Amino acid sequence: MTFNTSLKEEISKNEYSLLEARCELEAFIKCNSKITNKTITMTVENASVARKIYKDIKKVFNISSNIIVRIQKRFHVKQIYILEINNNITYIKDVLNINNDNIFLASDEEKIAFLEGAFLAIGNITNPSTSRYHLEFICKTEKIANFLNNILLSFDINSKIITRGYKYIVYIKNGDNISDILKMFKATNSLFFFEDIRIYRDHKNMVNRLNNCELSNQTKSTQTGLRQLSQINYILDNDLLSLLDDNTKIILEIRKKYPEISLNEIAAIASNEYGYKIGKSGVNHHFIKIANLVKRHSKNNEVN
Repeated sequence: MTFNTSLKEEISKNEYSLLEARCELEAFIKCNSKITNKTITMTVENASVARKIYKDIKKVFNISSNIIVRIQKRFHVKQIYILEINNNITYIKDVLNINNDNIFLASDEEKIAFLEGAFLAIGNITNPSTSRYHLEFICKTEKIANFLNNILLSFDINSKIITRGYKYIVYIKNGDNISDILKMFKATNSLFFFEDIRIYRDHKNMVNRLNNCELSNQTKSTQTGLRQLSQINYILDNDLLSLLDDNTKIILEIRKKYPEISLNEIAAIASNEYGYKIGKSGVNHHFIKIANLVKRHSKNNEVN
């Protein structure tokens, strides 16, 4: 079972008041139905969602819709559930504002119920463990896309709209925003799964950043050590050691013995093995002396 399927099944278990059920049903029919003067037909791939919409119709209008189960064999075999309403079509269309593009939702509870109905009809969410965070509503019209987007923005959800072919996609990519939506949908199990994956991925990313930082520091230390070792070899090859003070000679000797260690480690060795108390900046100062000596000598050789 996909994460998208399990989330819709969890949402389908929510119990609603009469007003909320009407808002959920209005969203579902506006987003996913074929309407004529005699019938309203909805096609659903999820059995739990089909039961939920059937219960909403029963609760709001006290009528039973017909359910037809068909086997679809395109790509792979799966069951399709077709719900048909054949009674009181005009009344249902009036109650649910089907012919009215202006949708009015008075409370946050109504907005959330409408969002849930829309998600059950046209929503998708990717599995956070296998891809980037992404939740979307695939809308047939620009008006319904704008309306859903405005509802999300009213909850401080950073959603955007793009076109894909003849469809309008309202999408959210921010992990915190998707988590907020799952909370609004009261999908506790899906929320825990989503947050567990987020914690794991955030921890993994942090470890990777620390490893990359450590590797970068090691690389810099190695490159610095090799450069300093080259300067030391120049001093030895040109008999310039006598021009350095005793403390600088100690630092030179440690670097020659340990080409890849850091300045802090050189300071520790100088303190522990040579009795020369010094810090990182002091060690660096000695290498500046060595570099300046090499620079002056090589420049004089060029002049001569």
